[in-house]
Amino acid sequence: MQEVSGYKSIALDIAQRIVSGEFSIQRKISGRSLLASQYHVSPETIRKAIGLLKDENIVSVSQGKEIIVLSDQRAYDYITKNNYMKSVYSLKQELELLLVEKKKMDHKFDTILTEIINYSDRLQNLKIYNPVEINVNESSHVVGKTISDLQFWQNTGATIVALRRGVEVAISPGPHVILREHDILVVVGDSYTYQRTNLFINNNGVENKE
Repeated sequence: MQEVSGYKSIALDIAQRIVSGEFSIQRKISGRSLLASQYHVSPETIRKAIGLLKDENIVSVSQGKEIIVLSDQRAYDYITKNNYMKSVYSLKQELELLLVEKKKMDHKFDTILTEIINYSDRLQNLKIYNPVEINVNESSHVVGKTISDLQFWQNTGATIVALRRGVEVAISPGPHVILREHDILVVVGDSYTYQRTNLFINNNGVENKE
């Protein structure tokens, strides 16, 4: 019963991806092995799922086992006929894929950051200090301004080694980069770097008087 439910859910999910345009008409869908990897099931389960779609003339399968999309309208009818709602199974697969991508991104970020601290001549005297992250608040005065406009180093004594914006990471952003709300700046400096830089960014530019 679990296997039957599994391949039916996958067939419905693929039909939904066709309707959404992710898989367009006359386009070749990934092979069974890749689909099996995406859905974390066996190729046999994928074969059964594709078989359901083939029976409805939503896809065709060549002798070389290429899967071609034939109709988004029939895919829509198939979803409607089965009272399709995005299943917990599909959401679980989506979440697992996102977690894998996040883990890869975090690993890449840590690797590059370590290399910068270890090998950049500019940061040789700073590598004893751990990098810190500063989040740019919505109300910060730095939003919409460039790093150069802010005279960032002069006002904070900190060096920006990376900028995180959503899932994107810019290493050693240049002086003309415009800061946005919710940007995360990765900076290095002395032991007061976090306090001084956070105060400058998120307290209307008021510097910490020591």
